[in-house]
Amino acid sequence: MSYMERHDDILNIAENWRGDGREVAIATVISTWGSAPRPTGSQLVIDGDGNFEGSVSGGCVEGAVITEAVGVISSGKPTLLEFGVADENAWELGLSCGGKIRVYVEKVN
Repeated sequence: MSYMERHDDILNIAENWRGDGREVAIATVISTWGSAPRPTGSQLVIDGDGNFEGSVSGGCVEGAVITEAVGVISSGKPTLLEFGVADENAWELGLSCGGKIRVYVEKVN
């Protein structure tokens, strides 16, 4: 599946969830450095209950993004998240491969 097909899929899911009355946020990888699990442009759609489709990383990073996205849905305020291996928690953060990623999370209205 090409990037555009995956991107369109996430947007279609978000649209369908909104049509079902769910509150929704989309998380998008906006930059990577070094080794990263997903490329720039990868997306994750999340609803207010923490249900999700897609992927921006994996492991604990994805869990942290989902948690932040539920907060973004509640507040309506977008956020920029950064994850990397700059500290002793690299294995716990899911980026022990030596990369860094930036993820933008915004509510879908």
